[in-house]
Amino acid sequence: MNFNFSNPYASTRLPVFARNVVSTSHPLAAQAGLRMLWKGGNAVDAAVAAAAAMAVVEPVSNGLGSDAFCILWDGQQLQGLNASGRAPQSWTPAYFRQKYGHDAPTPPKRGIDAVTVPGAVAGWVALSERHGRLPFADLLEPAIEIAERGYLLPVVVQQKWAAATEELRSLPGFAEAFLPWGRAPRVGELFRFGAAARGLRAIAESRGEAFYRGEIAEALVSFSASQGGALALGDLAAFQPEWVTPISTDYRGHTLHEIPPNGQGIAALIALGILRQFDLASLPVDGVDSQHLQIEAMKLAFADVYRYVAEPSSMAVSAEQLLDDAYLASRARLIDLKKAQDFGAGNPAKGGTIYLTAADEDGMMVSFIQSNYMGFGSGCVEPRFGISLQNRGHGFSLQADGRNPANLVAPGKRPFHTIIPAFLTRDGQPVMSYGVMGANMQPQGHVQTLVRMLDYGQNPQAACDAPRWRFNAGLEINVEAALRAQTLQGLRERGHVTEVINDSYQDFGAGQFIWRAGDPAVEGYVAASDPRRDGLAAGF
Repeated sequence: MNFNFSNPYASTRLPVFARNVVSTSHPLAAQAGLRMLWKGGNAVDAAVAAAAAMAVVEPVSNGLGSDAFCILWDGQQLQGLNASGRAPQSWTPAYFRQKYGHDAPTPPKRGIDAVTVPGAVAGWVALSERHGRLPFADLLEPAIEIAERGYLLPVVVQQKWAAATEELRSLPGFAEAFLPWGRAPRVGELFRFGAAARGLRAIAESRGEAFYRGEIAEALVSFSASQGGALALGDLAAFQPEWVTPISTDYRGHTLHEIPPNGQGIAALIALGILRQFDLASLPVDGVDSQHLQIEAMKLAFADVYRYVAEPSSMAVSAEQLLDDAYLASRARLIDLKKAQDFGAGNPAKGGTIYLTAADEDGMMVSFIQSNYMGFGSGCVEPRFGISLQNRGHGFSLQADGRNPANLVAPGKRPFHTIIPAFLTRDGQPVMSYGVMGANMQPQGHVQTLVRMLDYGQNPQAACDAPRWRFNAGLEINVEAALRAQTLQGLRERGHVTEVINDSYQDFGAGQFIWRAGDPAVEGYVAASDPRRDGLAAGF
């Protein structure tokens, strides 16, 4: 790809060129990954070390109680890993009706009944065992050091930390872990997380066994029981991450790969399958016509995803049916080039998150994402080991006649998931590992940035810096303040109900990108890190 390396957008970042590179949303985590590469490790070692560090330095978005997904090129083939947790065996609709009433549409947003089995730690172990070079304990050394010695709080993380305080301060373990002076730390204040260091040591020494079948598991179950939760030792002991084959669609001579359901990565594939029916490259990159088409394609994709996507065994239609070429062409024909629409689902049966990426000079590339879901997840923190627990259970439905019956809660079932890593290939060879964080912004970010690179030749950093929009529901979209005034007015004239948002972190996600420039041992990679977070792309 011959990129244009001029950048028409205001940015605090420049592309990074290196043969070994790590890109994350926190500089200390990027350095943790580089330490593994300097020690002779590979991209998987770097990614796991960075992920462990991120659990400490960006607790707003993830922690030791997170879930995770990964797509990696191991040098020969592409593989996917689903490390999202399952519902406790006690979870049924009746369990929640008894506690929260018959009309509750979903499990609660916060608290212990939002917590499914955390999968991230098992994901780290699985990646290390199958593909890592270094001893597993080495990978957690940087995170342990950071947690024990502490780190100075950066700007963006601090803003979100402070914003979550009032909602979460009364939840079990939260204030003890994250309000060390009875308040959120301020920018530049030293934050230590000794309990998480203790947890990381136990995980490192046992290769994760302590978390699922040892002292951490016992502590988690005791903590859950003390809060009236249902998590049992059997739920933790039974958990295994799943190696999966990524699903894909072709776009502009390349192939985009995503993790299959229970995640929403298929939304990006559906949207791109619709957009390939149009000649976007003939339209101005930041003009209203191009942006309108992308928004409408994304709306069509979400209409199907929110109706059909769940744990695969529960879905009424398959991913293959949703990605059928004829079906996507029929969906594309619904788009009015001059009018915004509120789309319903089609009938295909007829035919708070962190993302990081790492690559090494041997050609291994890793696209990795882990999350506590909403800021600080459930808000519950097991105090002895500093396990900040996700709230993925909130993603289940409690109503059999709800919007997506396939996502009805059940024992041992995985909920609908928002976090999605992405990977781009061309002719079966690796091109780019990338992702964009932020709830339903993730597939929207995958589409917007990829269109900029493949249709318009923008380099990864420029595509990352460009203003974004975010579809919410109906005709409603949010747009960043940097969007051209003429484009904003044009969208409004077509019926889009637009709100201009200045808080880019909250509404528009943040991405990390590594594009393979040629032979990794010779040309290496070009990497980008999103200025909407405190991050860093670093390499050598």
